[in-house]
Order: sequence, then structure tokens, then C-alpha cells
Amino acid sequence: MKHSPHIIYLDNNATTPLAPEVCNAIAECLKINFGNPSSGHAYGSTAKNAVQHAREQLAGLIGASPDEIIFTSGGTEANNMAIFGTARRFRSGHIITSCTEHPAVLKPLNELQKRGYRVTYLPVDSYGLVDPSAVMKNIRKDTFLITVMHSNNETGTLQPVKEIGKIAKERRILFHCDAAQSVGKVPVNVKSLHVNLLTIVSHKFYGPKGVGALYIRKGTDLLPILYGASHEKGLRPGTENVCSIAGLGKASELARKEIKHRVAHMKKLSRMMLEELHRQIPGVKLNGHPLKRLPNTLNISFPNITGSALLERLRNDIAASTGSACHEGKHTPSAVLKAMGLSDERALGAVRFSLGRDTTEQQIKKAVKAIVKACIT
Repeated sequence: MKHSPHIIYLDNNATTPLAPEVCNAIAECLKINFGNPSSGHAYGSTAKNAVQHAREQLAGLIGASPDEIIFTSGGTEANNMAIFGTARRFRSGHIITSCTEHPAVLKPLNELQKRGYRVTYLPVDSYGLVDPSAVMKNIRKDTFLITVMHSNNETGTLQPVKEIGKIAKERRILFHCDAAQSVGKVPVNVKSLHVNLLTIVSHKFYGPKGVGALYIRKGTDLLPILYGASHEKGLRPGTENVCSIAGLGKASELARKEIKHRVAHMKKLSRMMLEELHRQIPGVKLNGHPLKRLPNTLNISFPNITGSALLERLRNDIAASTGSACHEGKHTPSAVLKAMGLSDERALGAVRFSLGRDTTEQQIKKAVKAIVKACIT
């Protein structure tokens, strides 16, 4: 089924379209960089240089050194590498996380519990925020890892990562941050956040799918979870996906140039959308923090209709979601929203609208009009 060009795309937290500049970079790479980066001849060197250039571009975006970047197949692999790679090094002990993490963090932790590791799942407040003091209170002698996301994929709530990072650094505990939804949407600097490990996902900021990265601070030792040749410092064996990596690099370069404009643009449009929905539909409620959230994300509960029913009515007008695309289709209340204390009715009435760099004011006006019509039908 082909999508209609008239459908307004407001699901940029699920994935973003490839930026034209990224398409061009990938196409050019496909033409000239067919060599294996591990080969010693000129074709191999050309491919190796393309990978290194992308490493430098991504490092520049997040304030890292190029040799601190390990390329992966995406966010799920990067999270698994961080969690299992750290756990294998310590062999036993205690991990602290939050109850609203992405399944790509929660499921690896659940597996570690089966293997004898102990995990503390911190609660969140009504905005979805973790309390840094709760992190401090739950640290034990055998705590070796804290993993808390930078921003929530469903609500956009920005966690107090910097404060948690300081706590981890002072206690000499490794700190992993899943920044899949944040990189490319808001400024992210690994040094100021005090993270040891940070997950990056290309397709969340106009790069290709099937490629991501894990930032590993110098001096942070992980054991590999895959075995093979010595690619990516022996942590990620397998011939590099050169052209997708080049696309990630170009997306990183674009994000670095555009980040201030993106933040201002998306903040303006999301504010306009929220204000208009409040004005025209009595009883709508914003889920998540009103200020400490991604500038592009609105998780809104509508009265007297479920989110899935509303989206069905909007299927020819708007592309949005009721939560994470990774478990879209389940007609149960969002675990994230329930953890924030929302009733089943309010949680089931939620829809996530996530704007992008190419979203226009005219599209937002049309979207609001369609939503209002769908709510009164």
C-alpha cells in the first residue's frame, strides 16, 4: 500500500525520512566505496577513510573523540553491547535503571536478572522524571552500572542525566545513557553529561536504518558480546556497513549545523499545536513534563476516545502513533504512562505526535483541524 503524499507525517520519534543530503552521500558511497575497509589495497583504504570520516562527523556532533565511537547495527545492538559488555566484565553485581526505559534496555536487564544479577527499577514521578536522589539512595557496594535514558521515546520527557552522571562519576560507577531519541533533536554533549556509554541511532535524525553507534569513553572497558575478526576495536566484529555509516556521518554533520534551528522550529510548532488543541478540544491533557521535554514531542490524551480509535479516524490525514513504534499494535495501556500514575482511560486515550525538521506551520494547522473533526465525529 502506497502512502499518500497528503498525509501529514507526525511520527518522527518512530523514524525520520532520509535527508536529501544523506541520500546523496549514500548514493555516492555506493558508487565508489565497494571495497572492504580491512583490505590493504587502495579500494580498501578508500572505504576505510569513509568510515573514519563518518566517525569524526558523529564524534563532532556529541563532543567525543573519534576513537570513542563504535559503529553498530542500531540502537538495540548498542544498548545490548553496553549492558551485556559491562555485565560480562563484572560477572555479578547490581544495576540501577528506571521503569520507563525502552525495551532494548529493559529486556537485556531482565535477562541479566535470570543470570543472577540484581536490578533496581526506579519509579518516576507524574511527569515521568527519575529523581537523582533516588539513584543515590539505591547505590550499593556492588553497584557497577546505572542506565537511564536521555529522553523518553513516548513522552519526550528529558531525564536529569547530567545530575545522575555526576553521582555515578563521584561513586565511580559506570553510567550508560540511551540517547536514541535525543541525538539530532537537542544538543547532546557526552563530556558535560558525565556518561561512560551513550547510544546513538541514525534513523532517528534523518540517517539510514540499520546503523547506529555506541560512544565508549576512553578508559571504559567492555567485553565483546559478539566474536569474530577485530573490527571496531574487537567489540563489533563483521565487515562494516560502509555506505550506511557514511549516511550516519552525513546526518551527524547536518544535525550539528542545524541543531539550534531545529530546536527553535520544532518548539514553536509543537507549542502552537498544543495551544490550539487545548483551545478547541476541552479536556485534552499533555502527558510528560511541560518544559523538560523534547521540542518535537507531544503525548496527548483525548477525552471520550481511545488513541487507537482516533488514529483510525485520522489514517488518511495524519501519521502518528499511540506510543513506541517498537510495540505499536498492542491495545493495552502504555507501561510508561501507567508508571507515571495515569488512569487506564487516560493512558488508552493517548496519542504521540512527533514533529520533524520539515514539518510546516501549515501542516500543523491542517493536522489540528483534522484532529478536532475526528474528535467530534
